[in-house]
Amino acid sequence: VSRLSIGSWLTFGSSVDAGLTERCVRTALDGGVNVIDTADIYVRGGAESALGTFLPKLTRHTFVLATKLFWPMSDDPNDKGLSRKHVFESIDASLARLGTDYVDLYQCHRYDDETPLDETVRAMGDLIRMGKVLYWGVSCWSAQQIVAACRTADLLGVPRPISNQPPYNLLTRGIECDVIPTSRSEGLSQIVFSPLAQGALTGKYSGGQRPEGSRAADTQRNMFMERMLEPENLRRIDGMVAIAAELGTTPARLALVWCLRDDNVASVIFGATR
Repeated sequence: VSRLSIGSWLTFGSSVDAGLTERCVRTALDGGVNVIDTADIYVRGGAESALGTFLPKLTRHTFVLATKLFWPMSDDPNDKGLSRKHVFESIDASLARLGTDYVDLYQCHRYDDETPLDETVRAMGDLIRMGKVLYWGVSCWSAQQIVAACRTADLLGVPRPISNQPPYNLLTRGIECDVIPTSRSEGLSQIVFSPLAQGALTGKYSGGQRPEGSRAADTQRNMFMERMLEPENLRRIDGMVAIAAELGTTPARLALVWCLRDDNVASVIFGATR
């Protein structure tokens, strides 16, 4: 996979229309990005559908397509989680929206305490045998959950998960303690999201300002940003901005490269609205 991945959370299918979505993705691919990451829950299928308007026109082997499942897609009690029923129904729905026969990477968006782990692992193995999925991974799973998934896969004789997708940036470093060491020993890599702390690490919010048109100024999309913009974090960001200036680079580039300094981080996911 490329060191950079283009994601679709809070952008494609919502704040970015279909035409601009295609232009953003094509620009990323032309620049060397080959991973497109999405999830069924993003705009309740809207992000996948936006991608599906043009992905069938692209040469399939030139990009790695990743999506996820877990979160409720409706009020129906069976339309959520990682049960065999929901896994099989979700992949078919995602494939239809994306306009493709298979996804390269199918990720369990969270751990499901209500479904036996072996049921989920066996379902992923079956999807791989059916050719609808090439590899499977997890997102925001703990070190203990990752180990359990690997051991279960080994016992069932099915492929292990190959990746974890956690948040990771200069302000959010929890995976360094045990998730990264465990993943390294078990053979998983990280494809991390929010490497720019949702834009906070670009330096655009220095002094607590919230420029018009920015995510922090958008009450529909800034619900996860408040912690990033607390005074102590703003102080840290100002320090990072100064270091970037000394190095002759941009804060955003420095933040991305910082995530990639660890060889267990295979790729970082960025978002784009233009």
